[in-house]
Amino acid sequence: MTTTTTTPQAAAAAESLRGKHGRDGITSAVFAAVLWLCLALICVFLFFILAVIVQKGVARLDLNLITNQPSKIRAETAGVQSALFGTLWVGAITGLIAMPLGIAAAVYLEEYANPLKWWNRAIELNIQNLAAVPAVIYGILTLGFVVRGPVSIGAVVLAGGIALALLILPVVIITTREALRSVPQEIRDGSLALGATQWQTTWRQVLPAAVPGIATGSILAMSRAIGEAAPLILVGATTFVTFNPDGLLSRYTTLPVQIYNLVPQDRDAFRDLAYSAILLLIVVLLAMNAVAIWLRNRYQRSW
Repeated sequence: MTTTTTTPQAAAAAESLRGKHGRDGITSAVFAAVLWLCLALICVFLFFILAVIVQKGVARLDLNLITNQPSKIRAETAGVQSALFGTLWVGAITGLIAMPLGIAAAVYLEEYANPLKWWNRAIELNIQNLAAVPAVIYGILTLGFVVRGPVSIGAVVLAGGIALALLILPVVIITTREALRSVPQEIRDGSLALGATQWQTTWRQVLPAAVPGIATGSILAMSRAIGEAAPLILVGATTFVTFNPDGLLSRYTTLPVQIYNLVPQDRDAFRDLAYSAILLLIVVLLAMNAVAIWLRNRYQRSW
């Protein structure tokens, strides 16, 4: 029969360990409670703001809001048609520029680039840093090089699309790379083993499998771009436009810029119009996010 004796030092060490675990548990519980409290406060403020927007903006959320042009005199019948069409124009240009470039860059970095080369590591580091750059910086960059400077095309629709494309390009690259990484390596190895080239493997196997993640990330990036006002104000999006854009070199405005112009107005009717425009923008963004969620759930594969 074996007897186990516990020395005073071992008992003290065990007691100290239990006390440490107890303090760690209390600290973790307090930290989690503080986090949940902060989340609850944020949700309360968010729901309050949404309630105010819906309450004051739903009365003007009708067909006239979309079909009528802005007016500085007749606030009761004014609309945001030019801003809505400007948003669609700028959004289309942003997508046509950012998505092909972002997807192509992600495919190169993920499928072809050698991660041991210093220039590839430098590119990856800069892309990650650019994703956190404030939106106004991209507006200043576009103002200096596209609106003025070497290109000098002026404050037109194309300039606004370029500014927003630069804004979301790092996000598109990062989300596309994550989607490509989610495709199992066995699919690539099997395709190459059957005699396909690397490009055939990427084009016919990897990219189709990564489409749900690519589409979701791209749509969410576009949602961010459509809600931006600061870079467009810098590149010359006019705050008051009573005509729809008719080309890449046309003057324009967008919903965020129109809202920025309406909020400081003195008359309550203009403020109600601003709330309606905010509500319309929220509906557009929610629709885009719903499409992204549907695409992810509809085409996502489990490996």
